[in-house]
Amino acid sequence: MRSRRTLFEREMELAAVDEALGEVTGLRTGPSGRGPGALGLRAVADGDRGEPSGPPRQGPGPDGEDPEFLLDGAGLLRDGAGRLLDGSELPGQPRGGLLAFAGRAGIGKTSLLAEVCRRAGAKGCTVLSARGGDQEQCVAFHVARQLLQPQLVGIPESELRATLGSWYTIVGPALGLCAATEGPPPDQQGLRDGLDWVLTHLAVRRAPMVVVLDDAHWADPESLQWLAAFAPRAEQLPLLLVVAYRPDELPDHAEPFRNLPGRAGGRPLDLEPLSADAVARLVRETLGTRADDAFCRECWAVTAGNPFEAVELTAKVHDRGLTPTEPGAHLLRDLAAAVKGSGLVARLERLGSSTVRFAWACALLGTEISPTLAAAVAGLGPEEAADAANALRDARILTGVVTDEGTLEFVHPLIATAVYRAMPGPVRVAMHGQAAWCVIDAGLGPSAAARHLMETHPEGDALVVQQLRAAARETLRAGAPDAARRYLARALREPPPLAERAAVLHELGCASLLTEPATTVNHLRAALEEPIADPELRHNIVYRLSQVLAHSDRLGEASDLLAREVKVTADPRVRLRMQSEQFMWDAFRADEPDSPARSRRLARLADRLTGRDLTERYVIGLRAWDATLRGEPAHIAVHHAERALAGGFGWAEADRGFEVPVLVALTFMYADRPGRTEELFAAGIADFERQGWHGAHLSFGYTLLAYVRFRRGRLAEAEDFARAGLGLAERVGAGTPAHWYAVGTLVEILLARGRITEAAQIAEDYSFEQPFPAAVVFPDSQTVYGELLLARGLAKDAAAELAAAGRRLDPRGMRNPAWCPWQLHLARAESHDTPERAVATAFDAVRRARVFGAPSAVGQALRAAADVSSGPARVKLLEESVDHLERSPAAYELACALVALGAELRGSRPGEAADHLYRGLDAAVGCGADGLVEAARDELAAAGLRPRRLHGTETDTLTARERTAAELAVRGLPTTAIAAELRTEEAVAVRLLSAVYRKVGTDLAGLGAALGAARKESRGA
Repeated sequence: MRSRRTLFEREMELAAVDEALGEVTGLRTGPSGRGPGALGLRAVADGDRGEPSGPPRQGPGPDGEDPEFLLDGAGLLRDGAGRLLDGSELPGQPRGGLLAFAGRAGIGKTSLLAEVCRRAGAKGCTVLSARGGDQEQCVAFHVARQLLQPQLVGIPESELRATLGSWYTIVGPALGLCAATEGPPPDQQGLRDGLDWVLTHLAVRRAPMVVVLDDAHWADPESLQWLAAFAPRAEQLPLLLVVAYRPDELPDHAEPFRNLPGRAGGRPLDLEPLSADAVARLVRETLGTRADDAFCRECWAVTAGNPFEAVELTAKVHDRGLTPTEPGAHLLRDLAAAVKGSGLVARLERLGSSTVRFAWACALLGTEISPTLAAAVAGLGPEEAADAANALRDARILTGVVTDEGTLEFVHPLIATAVYRAMPGPVRVAMHGQAAWCVIDAGLGPSAAARHLMETHPEGDALVVQQLRAAARETLRAGAPDAARRYLARALREPPPLAERAAVLHELGCASLLTEPATTVNHLRAALEEPIADPELRHNIVYRLSQVLAHSDRLGEASDLLAREVKVTADPRVRLRMQSEQFMWDAFRADEPDSPARSRRLARLADRLTGRDLTERYVIGLRAWDATLRGEPAHIAVHHAERALAGGFGWAEADRGFEVPVLVALTFMYADRPGRTEELFAAGIADFERQGWHGAHLSFGYTLLAYVRFRRGRLAEAEDFARAGLGLAERVGAGTPAHWYAVGTLVEILLARGRITEAAQIAEDYSFEQPFPAAVVFPDSQTVYGELLLARGLAKDAAAELAAAGRRLDPRGMRNPAWCPWQLHLARAESHDTPERAVATAFDAVRRARVFGAPSAVGQALRAAADVSSGPARVKLLEESVDHLERSPAAYELACALVALGAELRGSRPGEAADHLYRGLDAAVGCGADGLVEAARDELAAAGLRPRRLHGTETDTLTARERTAAELAVRGLPTTAIAAELRTEEAVAVRLLSAVYRKVGTDLAGLGAALGAARKESRGA
């Protein structure tokens, strides 16, 4: 409001500031960050990215130890042991938060924030400040750079890399710390997570911290969306976020700030105009006590209590030497008009043409104006520019230092806006063009020039197109696809030379992929209609178009596109890649017209490939997955999966999807080698995190890892991962494939845990019902929905859904009950009204499971058959089910079979029944299957036995006897011989091996490889 520290009628606002500062300064932990050690953080490198063991955590940790504080996948602050911190649990009980001020232009927001900074500094706070700019709104991360770059730029690169770890290459380009690397850019969520990580750790290590953002309504969308999402976390940190904005000028992308609650849930503090008394005090502070009441009241009347206008008016009165008494009051209205709008423009024009051009150049350049650059834009020499700058400073239009190293600013944004809008249209366009080339000549790069080129008229200039394309590449790799899209759309309007038009459309499609898939399809289709001299460009357009069609649930169109291109492509390697992409999208189509024929073609092709390059390995990987879906013997699927992995198989390959690596990993899970699957998922998720992919990619990774844990019987861990995956899916957007995967997995886990009501509520909350997605989803959505209906006692509805799932999947050759157990649940649903049909359905599933051969699949099918059978056959089926499941890693399914067998034997063979029930109870407790635990305890009580105290004792570490039994099994010894070697009974040897399979995560076929990998890991450690 004034350059001095007197703030009139802002006592309430300053009291809120003092209260907030008092609370945030309650924390003084660790080093201040002002000594050696860069950020004041521990050096944080990539750390241990081994097998995930619990809910995902955001951010790298140092090798061998966790950072003192970190953000988890839900954005909550935790300590190094993973305990949730809510602010009150932090040392010293700090309490940060958001303090927002809203008011119209000139109401005193900037002066109030300057006082906030002064008071924060006086209390020992670290202050980070930034300001939105009218001219910089389209410059991605402009505000984020102002806030964070000064904290980081003076640190040597090697030290900065060590400090930021894997975040360096993700946030570095966005903050201007390093050039973007080649390869796919981070997704927007991953970049925001990286910025969260940097600001969080700065706040913790340089506590207490105050972050100040002025003119938030002019902040760039990328920075504002990040800060709006980050703001609720401030209460968990020793960080006070203070923002000010004009509510009537808040753009759509800034709406989140309008709705954010302030401290204690309060709304933004609205700044009101000054009263007549406050204006009188302000006038007399400048002009002296001789200013009479009538003069002061007229000052208030002509400025409407606007602080900026009142300050400028009193300055004009002082400069004119006007006597501040009632006789001169009639002159105030004309003086006030000169403060803004046309009056300001007229005053500027009286300073001379050179000074006007310099002011125009400054208005174009925005904030933190370089005098040298402004002179170049205005076309002035050094001396003439210095004279113009001094004249503008004397006229209270500019402020700052007029040197090569100094920077200039407008005294107030209102002045900058008035000067910019006063420029004649043609002159403004021409000067923007001049500014663009001056910026490039100054070495500031195409991204800095692009905002000026955006304001020029299209003239078919190839150099303009070149610079806009370069700027788009920079911003896209920095994680700002929306800005890149704007630059490329403007390049198309230039327009580009005909030979470059297809390339520009392709780049525009790539930039729009994540944000506007429908628009991307249009751009890429248009690119294919253009004359394309470069075959590689055409191929890349086809790959990208097929990808976006597939991800838009238009899998048929993606397949048809690739089929057409295969016919006209001469290069055999390119043709093979297109075939592999077509095979992949067809594998996900629920409406594929002839799946068996496609499977036969895929098998013939894969069998003759050697896996010499990534494309061949993708084809072989798809063959492994197809064998799994069709229920071919598991060893065949595993054989092809190992072939696919033999030459290397990253999850973040440039220009490739992650689908095939995921399918190969899941092949091992369905073949009863989930430990191998988890190894691959750990490496793949690490790839995603290093790349900065924290949106749909990471959601799929966590969700499918949850499904792997579910199939191993680790239900509590599975639920944590599923909820983390669902949380990430919600950040991506509702109704996406990631949502279907996450909700289906979570519902199935909750059913296994016995929480039927909660599972039903999740399904209702996320509209998990008809219509189901057209793409293949696993676990199959319709089957999970039928399972939920069955658990709720709606057997007829469940049977209808499950039968429909069978009619959809069977014609496609997807007949593996290990992949989709629709028959198992259908048999149970049919048993209520059509028991004979239920038995036939269950035994058909048993037959299919035996063909596949995975012990867990056979065991599950046998238990389903037992559920719908009666008499002695029921016991025999359950005994065989237990026998198979004891040779599998499926702990939950084994627990279910043991409890069912114990319950069945309770009346006829009570001793055996007790043994099975106790084993089933222990297994259920270890799995976290609460519903099954209660069922086992009820059965024990009914048998007159005392249920054991609930405790889970099993760990992943093999005991000495278990390891010995495992090594003997790998050598090919039968269980009788293993029992003899261990000098125990065969039943004990069987149980030892069963524990081995569960802990290691494999069946007997994969045990040798799993033990070898474990020994290598142990030696490496």
